[in-house]
Amino acid sequence: MNVILDLLGASLIGGIVMLMIFNLNIHSSSSKFYSDSNLRLQHHAKTLAEIINNDLRKIGFRYNGNPFIEAEEKKVRFYSDINSDGTTNIVTLALSDSTEAVFTENPRDKIYLRIIDSDTSKGPSLGLVDLKFTYRNLSGGIVTSLDSIKYIQAEIWVETIEPVDTSYLFTYWEMTIKPRNVK
Repeated sequence: MNVILDLLGASLIGGIVMLMIFNLNIHSSSSKFYSDSNLRLQHHAKTLAEIINNDLRKIGFRYNGNPFIEAEEKKVRFYSDINSDGTTNIVTLALSDSTEAVFTENPRDKIYLRIIDSDTSKGPSLGLVDLKFTYRNLSGGIVTSLDSIKYIQAEIWVETIEPVDTSYLFTYWEMTIKPRNVK
C-alpha cells in the first residue's frame, strides 16, 4: 500500500513539474514573439521615417520660386527634381486607403504613395496606419499660406503588420524637416 501511495505522490509531483515546464516554455515563446514583433515595429517605423525624411528634404530641389503647390494635412504636392535627372517634376506624397495593403494581416495599414508627375510609385506599407503633415513658419507657428511654409512636421503612426495575441502593437514617430531649397 505504501508503494502505491509513493508512486501516486511521485506521479502527482512529476505531473505538476511537467506542467510548470510546459507553462514556462509557452510563456518564453510568447515573450520572444512579443519582443520580436516590437523590434520589427521599431525597425519599420525607422525605415518609413527615413523614406519620408528623404522625400521632404528634396522639396524645391533645382526649382526656383515657391515649390509648394498644395499643402494639406494628409497630402503635400510640390516641385522638385526628385530623381536628379535635370527635369523638374510635380511630386505628391500621400497615403492610399487601407484596401490597397493586401499583403499584411492588419486591416488598418496603408501604403505610402509617392506620385511623380502622373507616375504612381507605391511604396511600402510596413504597418503605416496614418500620416499627417503640419506646416510651420520660421518662428514655428502653424501656417496655411503656401508662401509662408518653411518647415514641415510629419507625424506617422505605425502598427505591427500581424497581431500579437489579439491586438496590434503601436508606435508613433514625429519629425520636423527644413527643406534645404525652401527660401
